[in-house]
Amino acid sequence: MISTPGPELVFLHTSPAHIATFDALRDELAPDIRMSHVVREDLLAAVRKAGRVTAAVEFELTEAMSIAARMGVTRIMCTCSTLGGVAEAADVPGVTVMRIDRPMVQQAVKIGGRIAVCAALQETLPPTLALVEEEMARLGVQSQVSHHVFDGVWDAFSDGKLLDYHQGIANRLRDVAADADVIVLAQASMAPAADLVGNIGVPILSSPRPGFMAAVSPS
Repeated sequence: MISTPGPELVFLHTSPAHIATFDALRDELAPDIRMSHVVREDLLAAVRKAGRVTAAVEFELTEAMSIAARMGVTRIMCTCSTLGGVAEAADVPGVTVMRIDRPMVQQAVKIGGRIAVCAALQETLPPTLALVEEEMARLGVQSQVSHHVFDGVWDAFSDGKLLDYHQGIANRLRDVAADADVIVLAQASMAPAADLVGNIGVPILSSPRPGFMAAVSPS
């Protein structure tokens, strides 16, 4: 009997909407890689209910990654920016755990100037802003960082109205661009909004593509 090799890379999501995004990136950029998805909507729901990442959420997140590790996975990419820092810090022996937004933030910090961090959820801002500060310290640079929460748009995402969600974000980005040199879309789900804005004179960075490329690149 011939056994089928298991996945070498697992994407950990808090919404099933991300599966198609990363499957498309695989088909385009790394069709030979063995990857799978784990969806834990309950984790983000728990964070939103508590208003923070609780010890129980940390435990459940670490346990989900540990289960993947026992299946032989060597790399895990957390696509939820709210949980990314917790995922990176988790103790999962034998596995490289990454957060989807780090490559994007690294790029933003290298561009520098006025960095505008935009989110659809308030809970996403603290970990993203902390990551910006971490990367600025690592590179020894200092930039002016502003943050913006687009209130109300997340309801459209929760209802599965993705076009409304992305258009709502795009409408807000035009205002943000007036006082920014680079815009950071803090959540992976926001990425398609960049294509709806048009030319607003500043780069709009999103996490799925650079994060995927980091996940499949040799370490």
